[in-house]
Amino acid sequence: MPLRFVTCDVFTELRHGGNPLAVVFDGEHLDAAAMQRIAAEFNLSETVFVLPPTRPDAAFRLRIFTPAAELPFAGHPTVGAALTLAWRGAVQAHAGRADLVFEEGAGPVPVSVRFDGARPVYAELTAPRPVAVRPVDPDPTRLAAALGFEGLLPGLRGWAPVVADCGVPFLMVPLASPAALAVLAPDAAALARLAAEVDARGLYVFAPQDAATASYRARMFAAGLGIAEDPATGAAASAFAGWLAGREGPASGVWRGVIEQGVEMGRPSRIVLAVDREQGRNGAIRVGGGAVAVSEGQLLD
Repeated sequence: MPLRFVTCDVFTELRHGGNPLAVVFDGEHLDAAAMQRIAAEFNLSETVFVLPPTRPDAAFRLRIFTPAAELPFAGHPTVGAALTLAWRGAVQAHAGRADLVFEEGAGPVPVSVRFDGARPVYAELTAPRPVAVRPVDPDPTRLAAALGFEGLLPGLRGWAPVVADCGVPFLMVPLASPAALAVLAPDAAALARLAAEVDARGLYVFAPQDAATASYRARMFAAGLGIAEDPATGAAASAFAGWLAGREGPASGVWRGVIEQGVEMGRPSRIVLAVDREQGRNGAIRVGGGAVAVSEGQLLD
């Protein structure tokens, strides 16, 4: 049976920006190996299959694949699938928004879709798990060489690398400025080895842009997942937001921030972050953005 698909660009409002995504329907009969082959054929950073749920609190089940592996959770497929379903009329608005739950490998993922009149324009997910942060101590010379930086990396004063995880673990590498971020020329194999040594799926390298507005620039490398570089990474952004809110956020209230990613790839993305705080502890970690449809069609048997 042919499979319907839509491609869209996520964490952007402009076509050919953000992170491309394939959203595939009608795949209930496919096994994991067939889904993996389809994801490799699309050869995007992720392909998501929208399936009937197996738990009563979920509206849909999502299975998410990179070209090389299945992921238990990812942000841009979650946001992109929510908006694609809303564009197709499968998600209905009430008072300008629609709330639903996706069943993903990491657990249930609540999503809110916002509408401008009848048009779905923005989706925000809540991370399926609290952030888990653990210190690591990668060799600074090897790390700089793997990132293609001559000499030692210009680190961000008062910060050190950690592994942060809201469903997928990432090695967070702080740099002093976006200028340092822009000149990185990573060695994919070396980065994959470094990530594996600290039990991470990729490296999320970031630098502050505007401390007053909690604005950051980031790049993500995950050669082990078949992703040389990713233009927007919602799972990493979720972990990043939880980690930063714990460091920088108010004791109570909402910590907010913004990540720009994909700039060096010519696919600029904007990822909006919010973390609820209560008595010095994180509550819900939310990541949101827009998307725009690019193509639709059928995959033939």
